[in-house]
Formats: sequence, structure tokens, C-alpha cells
Amino acid sequence: MECLEIGCGSGDVAFDLAGMVGPTGRVVATDLDEIKLKLAIQEAEQQRVTNVEFRLADVVNDELQKFHLAHARFVLSHLPNPLKSLEKIWQALLPGGVLAVQDTDFRGHFCHPEFPAFSRYVELYMKTAERRGADSNIGPRLPELLVKAGFEAVQMKVVQVAEMSGESKLMAPITMENIADSVLAEGLATRTEIEQLVHELEEVACDAGTVISGPRVIQTWGYRPPALT
Repeated sequence: MECLEIGCGSGDVAFDLAGMVGPTGRVVATDLDEIKLKLAIQEAEQQRVTNVEFRLADVVNDELQKFHLAHARFVLSHLPNPLKSLEKIWQALLPGGVLAVQDTDFRGHFCHPEFPAFSRYVELYMKTAERRGADSNIGPRLPELLVKAGFEAVQMKVVQVAEMSGESKLMAPITMENIADSVLAEGLATRTEIEQLVHELEEVACDAGTVISGPRVIQTWGYRPPALT
């Protein structure tokens, strides 16, 4: 199969796809981050993976060849017009080709017991995304969007990680740090509040008595209709 990985980052899923399609298949992995693409290319060279090609490309505006399968994880929630992107992906698929997308419903991100710092972090993430024309809660809309874009036999699944220990519990403070500049730029919090939130989130994450989840993730897939005979 010829596969397209959209928003590939450092290439984790692209390498998985390359292993699945084998030496007779091929993966084209795209991203807008040149640094991450360079890291992915280096990793491919080190692993001697020859059936994956990493490209600096914009799925919305750049012309794409035809693929049997396309995949996008945590991409649509950052785009101002996800339907337009899905329509472009539809055009890049061969008749009968499949698109699989995964994205967040950030409202499902939870902590037990509840802590004000965690609730504030979730609120800031969603508000910042909204101010920038994105939708951090796009997950439940994915099936509807795929249908509007022309996909058939659309299906979905909900997955969510939650742990009492482990590195995934630290994603909340790490994410809060990563979005700090965007939160500041939107005037939603002060630097002092953000630093205090990161500190409190780290304490919550390190507490063995807490349960912290990742955002709820909606997986949706559908097919471009086969060619008429």
C-alpha cells in the first residue's frame, strides 16, 4: 500500500506504517516542522528504513499524489477549517481508499481527586485553542465531518489513557509549560499564575494517590467510495 501520514512529527506512526506495508509498500510522511522532520530522517537512516519518505508539506495547500490510506493524529484540532482539510485528503485517496483520524475531546481530560490547578489548566488549554480558531474538543465531531467530506462507511472508537503512576501523569505540567507563551499572548493568565500551575500540576502528578488521564481520544475512519464500473 501507498500510505500518507499527515502531521508526522518525529515519525513514530510513519515508522509503524512502514513496517506494516513492508518493502513493497511506501509511506509519505508530511509535517510543517523542519526540525522534527530532520530528526525523523536521521532516525530512518539509523534504522535503515528505506520505504518511508519525509516531506515538508501542507496537506491543505500542496498537491498530493494518490494513496491507499491516509492517517492524521492530533492534526485537525489545530486547524481553522478541518472540513476543507478532510476534503483535500479525500481527493488524495484512491477510490476505495481509507482515511483514519484521531483527535481529542479535551473536556474528557480528568484528575481524581479533583484539583483547582488541573481544572484551570484544562480551561486555559481549551480557551487558548478557541482564541486561535482551533477546536480542542473536535473529537466527537469527527464522524460528522468525515461524512460531510464525502467518506462512506464511517466508524468510530473512543480510547483514553488513565494512570496512577508513570510518565503519562506528567503530560499535564509539560503541556502547561508548552502552551505558556500562547496563553500569555492571548492574555488568559499571567506568568506568575502559569508558573504556579506548573508547580502544582507536578505535585499532583507525583502524588501516588491521584489518577490522571490523558484527553479523551476519538478514533474515526471512513472510505472514499469505490470507482463506478
